[in-house]
Amino acid sequence: MAIPGYDSSNVAEYTLEQVGARVAVVAGVVPDAFGLEKSGDEGPIDALSDPVELQAVDDLKAVEAVEISLVYDPSRLPPGASPTDVAVAVDTDEGWEPLESTVDLEETTVTALLNDRPPGSTVVAGYDDRDDESEGIDA
Repeated sequence: MAIPGYDSSNVAEYTLEQVGARVAVVAGVVPDAFGLEKSGDEGPIDALSDPVELQAVDDLKAVEAVEISLVYDPSRLPPGASPTDVAVAVDTDEGWEPLESTVDLEETTVTALLNDRPPGSTVVAGYDDRDDESEGIDA
């Protein structure tokens, strides 16, 4: 699956099938060590998928686009939650930060498209209860 707007021959793709994670990257330098690995870290309380570690993400150079796609479990959504209240979240120094994301209800995937490296290397699909005034995914 190519990143929209980019020639597929310029996109490096990595998949971790056992947890339903995929990342696609357009960058000047994608190190050989870059890839996906199941994380040993604990996800946030409202996680809808297992945490995934982006390996060597800090070594990406001249990043144009990073697309992160995760399969999530809709049965883990809280009662009354909208099935579209899902986001890719990144573990940062300040806690779990939800990224602007798109949900595919048919495939039960959530996808974030960034123009730079993510602000952390551990990602998870999580319940996103943000509105204009709340903080979002709980740590």
